[in-house]
Amino acid sequence: MRWLRSFGPFKFCICLIVAPMLLSGCSHYNDRRQVKTTFAEANDLFYQGSYTASLEKYSGIIDKYPAMADRALFEMGIIYAHPKNEQKDYRKSLECFQKLIKDFPESVYRQNSEMMIFNIRNVALKDQTIAAQQMQIVTLRHEVQVKENAIVTLRDEVHVKEKAIVTRQKEIEALGKKFVAYAIQKGSADRILIEKNARRLMLISQGEVLKSYNIALGGNPIGPKERQGDNKTPEGTYVIDGRNKDSRFHLSLRISYPNERDKNRAKKLGVSPGGDIMIHGIKNGTPWVGDAHTEVDWTKGCIAVTDEEIEEISRLAPIGTVVEIRP
Repeated sequence: MRWLRSFGPFKFCICLIVAPMLLSGCSHYNDRRQVKTTFAEANDLFYQGSYTASLEKYSGIIDKYPAMADRALFEMGIIYAHPKNEQKDYRKSLECFQKLIKDFPESVYRQNSEMMIFNIRNVALKDQTIAAQQMQIVTLRHEVQVKENAIVTLRDEVHVKEKAIVTRQKEIEALGKKFVAYAIQKGSADRILIEKNARRLMLISQGEVLKSYNIALGGNPIGPKERQGDNKTPEGTYVIDGRNKDSRFHLSLRISYPNERDKNRAKKLGVSPGGDIMIHGIKNGTPWVGDAHTEVDWTKGCIAVTDEEIEEISRLAPIGTVVEIRP
């Protein structure tokens, strides 16, 4: 909802209206539950290695739920290009990502699709280069047998070509790892970094940022949380220690606040440190708010993202994932 950014003071009024709505109301829609179930089934088939069946599920989503076609196309593109798919088809993968970009120019999957297209084309080009060089090696080795006087020279050339093949293969392996990283639903993070001032949450795996999200914080965001009810978002190092699928905010991941430092600070102040700090989605019943929720800090100390984003984060961040919250 970028249109909010162009209305000056009127934008602030809209935010004041949206914020209370995020904290009230509750409803569910059968179609949304059904498409979520179908996505989950397709995802399970992927994990089982049933790539063809998974692709059929996503294709059915495109036909039945055209509004979710961009996500289904992205998933299909990933499956077609996945390194473990013995029937992988780079051409079909490219078609999925290109159709997504053409038909859904504003999709959140557009940027990742463009990156996937770039990587897949590189892999195909490197495959061709390797095949050509392998043919050269065969030719050179045959010439070695025929031309005894050129044996030493030809062997040196073969050695150079073989080194080039090893280099290309390593590059392909690196690109294969990137495929896994970009397959958001198939990855796993070992750390979550939250930067309060930047209003940013990053999922990190082995030092590499998998994905970044814009966030909303507590209504009193400056400084660490000190007591219950101060509407501040904590600062420090914690872990994900629980999930709440029945959350009033679509879905939530509980952070292990308060830690010992928080408890000692509250004790010195003679107050309760509070608790129930979550990373959660939009209030049930208001998913239409989307990323406009980040225009105002509306939570009571939690970290908020969109419904789609909390689903991604929940899949990527298992229990025990380290959460670092910086000022």
